Amino acid sequence: MNQTPSSTSKIRGQLHRRLFGTCHTRHTGGLDILRAIGPGLLVTVGFIDPGNWASNMAAGSQFGYSLLWVVTLSTIMLIVLQHNAAHLGIVTGECLAESVTRHMPRFLSRFVLLTALVASVATAMAEILGGAIALQMLLGLPLRAGAVVVAAVSLVMLLTNSYMRVERWIIGFVSLIGLSFLFEIALVHVDWASAAAGWVAPTIPVGSPAIIVSVLGAVVMPHNLFLHSEIIQSQCINERGNDAIAKRLRSEFVDTLFSMVVGWAINSAMVLLAASVFWNAGTPVTDLAQAACTLEPMLGAASSTVFALALLFAGISSSITAGMAAGTISAGLAGEPYDVRDRHSSIGVVCTFLLATASIFFVQDAFQGLVWSQVLLSLQLPITVFVQIWLTSSLRVMGKYANSAALKATLMVIALIVTVLNAVLLLGA
Repeated sequence: MNQTPSSTSKIRGQLHRRLFGTCHTRHTGGLDILRAIGPGLLVTVGFIDPGNWASNMAAGSQFGYSLLWVVTLSTIMLIVLQHNAAHLGIVTGECLAESVTRHMPRFLSRFVLLTALVASVATAMAEILGGAIALQMLLGLPLRAGAVVVAAVSLVMLLTNSYMRVERWIIGFVSLIGLSFLFEIALVHVDWASAAAGWVAPTIPVGSPAIIVSVLGAVVMPHNLFLHSEIIQSQCINERGNDAIAKRLRSEFVDTLFSMVVGWAINSAMVLLAASVFWNAGTPVTDLAQAACTLEPMLGAASSTVFALALLFAGISSSITAGMAAGTISAGLAGEPYDVRDRHSSIGVVCTFLLATASIFFVQDAFQGLVWSQVLLSLQLPITVFVQIWLTSSLRVMGKYANSAALKATLMVIALIVTVLNAVLLLGA
């Protein structure tokens, strides 16, 4: 690209105003914090997707409350990582994918972004598959036919809606999923003392490493780091000066913290439900449809329908965010911002849905496919995390907003935890 940074910034601002509307400049006092909530919830839906359902149901049904600490640890790590990704977008006006292309050698940037695209395909596969399982439970549709329906609906929603309309849809889906699990939890007896210990006391039961890594991969997801930086940079904050940047960084942290805590609560509810119903009954969950059917005689007819509907909402909404992330990454390969009407973005979106849907036709065990898709995400995650740390710690990229020594150390500890857990999985395989 031969454009100067200033001309590129101007073009980017024009493009995002065309896509998302004029950048907001009004000041409304305390309401700014409330209006800032939204981007984080788009990320939240990515870690309450069907892959999470499979990992969390497996964790709760096989190990009771003992792996709740993984949800807590993953969420704390996620808050730090997602805020750091948003930090990059606010300060530079570029998403993570664009920054990778601009600041890394070509062969390294291609490796990072292509592996991230593979992770996005794995994510979309899990989300489409989960929606297909829900349609099978609700309507009796064959799994592969349901996958085509979910992929088509999600793709049409993504290609025909602006970002703000998609955001409203997804916030609605997150709310319905949360209400569904409140309904389910109200029907069961939870051992809250054991749950409290499980949230804060790390244990690694025999046979649990693969489940631990899959839960980690289901919560801390590489495509969400790319997505969050893209969403937040579309607000053009970097064009408004240092005061606006500092203010947005504060309000963005509130958005991230609130949204991630919502995700923590929903993921915890999945483990609590599985532990209270299936682990107590000695019934390991190996299939989400089996989980719904087993709930019905224990909790009543409405429980399985609510479970299936929540799974469908999760599948559709999270596949939309996976498609957006893939479009962001493919646009970043060309050094461009996300624009679903531009071929560099749309090719990534459409190819991700096609590859994800096609892969479902080769999956023999749907539940294991969901679990191992999360493991694949976790294996790619260290690549994205280390690259993000390098970019956000660089004075050349971030200027005075580069990571402090303390934040850089925290991020490195998180990256090392992710890497060690992956090593434990590989050594135990």
